[in-house]
Amino acid sequence: MAGGGGGAWKVAYADFVTAMMALFMVLWILTQDEKVKGNVQDYFRTRFKSVTKQSVGIIPIENADLIQAKRAHFDNASVVPLEHIRRINEDLIKVFVQNKDIIDMKTMRMQMTSEGLLIDFFNNPSKRLFESGKPELTEYGRLLFGIVAWTLSKNQNSSTLLELEGHTGRKFEAKTTNADDDKWSISTQRALTVRRHMKKEGVKEEQFNKMVGYADTRPLKKSFADLDHPYHNRVSIMVRAGTAR
Repeated sequence: MAGGGGGAWKVAYADFVTAMMALFMVLWILTQDEKVKGNVQDYFRTRFKSVTKQSVGIIPIENADLIQAKRAHFDNASVVPLEHIRRINEDLIKVFVQNKDIIDMKTMRMQMTSEGLLIDFFNNPSKRLFESGKPELTEYGRLLFGIVAWTLSKNQNSSTLLELEGHTGRKFEAKTTNADDDKWSISTQRALTVRRHMKKEGVKEEQFNKMVGYADTRPLKKSFADLDHPYHNRVSIMVRAGTAR
């Protein structure tokens, strides 16, 4: 008799302990703040994904370090569900792929981060977004930012915020008629130019949360031999989950 059922209580006890551990974890999570909950959610969402999917990376990047570049200069925000931002990311990829005959993929890079969707637009000399040394958009720049604005306006809601940053290379020289223009003013004006154009193309005023110019103080990778590499000379847009003003 003992040999027939003596081990059953061990199995039952193991199940009981497992259930109690699971209950403890659930109760612990429920008592945490939103940031901790978001981190736990992101962990289980991405835990078993291939490392090749950590970044959207629709644009080939020469140095993998660029994809992993830290974005500490963007304002920190509480970790919140990013499903809406991921949908925007997917829609943008579809639009870019559908228009690959007119969009130069070397002029941009997209990646999902813990803060939201980060899009870098490079002023590549072979396909400029801005007039050389100036804040004005080229015809291609108007087309590209117009497509982005149209996609964002189609998906926008009160929980989507945009942050724009203008950057230049260290060898950048202003080529305007204003003698006072320099890296700082041009990088700032470029961010403002993009904001105005995107607003004209349908993005609501209240979705813009920040516009700033950093001149050459925030290069993507300081070890580049060419300090005026196109990757430095760029406008970055962070599509963030948040509450509009």
